[in-house]
Amino acid sequence: MSTAATSIIRICLSAFLLAALAWQTSFAADVDTVAVWSDSMRKGINVTIISPSSDEAVPVVYLLHGYGGDHTTWAGKTKPSLPSVADSLGVMFVCPDGRNSWYFDSPVDSSSCYETFVAGELVAYVDSTYRTLPSRDCRAVCGFSMGGHGALWCAVRHKDVYCAAASLSGCVDLTGYPASWDIAKVLGPMDANPGLWQQSSVMSLVERMDGLAIVLDCGTEDIFSQDNLRLHWLLRQAGVGHTYHSCPGGHTHDYWAAALDRVMPVIMEQFSRARVE
Repeated sequence: MSTAATSIIRICLSAFLLAALAWQTSFAADVDTVAVWSDSMRKGINVTIISPSSDEAVPVVYLLHGYGGDHTTWAGKTKPSLPSVADSLGVMFVCPDGRNSWYFDSPVDSSSCYETFVAGELVAYVDSTYRTLPSRDCRAVCGFSMGGHGALWCAVRHKDVYCAAASLSGCVDLTGYPASWDIAKVLGPMDANPGLWQQSSVMSLVERMDGLAIVLDCGTEDIFSQDNLRLHWLLRQAGVGHTYHSCPGGHTHDYWAAALDRVMPVIMEQFSRARVE
């Protein structure tokens, strides 16, 4: 290899390394992984917390992962630029490990109380440990797939905790998937208690969604596209205000990364209203 070619390679490698270093150091946000103790489950739950570089108290968005994910999924796979987003918006992101709980307090497994954890214990820990704006008007929850259902479920049942909820490709009607994604491990078999499955689907909570800023976002090629469209129409018929996005795409992390960019303006508008008021 010629000296000139070697020099070009070295220059290219140096430029690449400098760009990578600049990318890594461009994030001023702090990224912490902590084990938050859950009294209800008698164990520590891993949580990734992304705090923006700010001297002021900030609002908080709780991000819930999908089936098969954990506390690292959002920042590690779905949206690696979360620290940059946190800094640019001045918002904290909290990503708990919800395992495959569907974010329920399971009626068949007393050791699985993830609704209590996400909507209660975790919120209390974050507000007592970090510089947050500790009011429901500065707190939102968002998730994809299983986490989309969990975000709506927790927000509707805990309106005193959250002002906004966003579901990205959410599985909003559990009754259509009785043998899928370990839902039966959390709720028990559907044929044994169909009423419980129906009551546990956010599709049945339409009348209770008023008073929250609700965002639905689902790809046109997504497995849950028709369920989300049906939920959208049910909300319209019930006169429940909400935002609905349907964009080209499937059930993918790339879609959810872009969807987060679409829903954050709605959430930030809610936070801004609270600060003005």
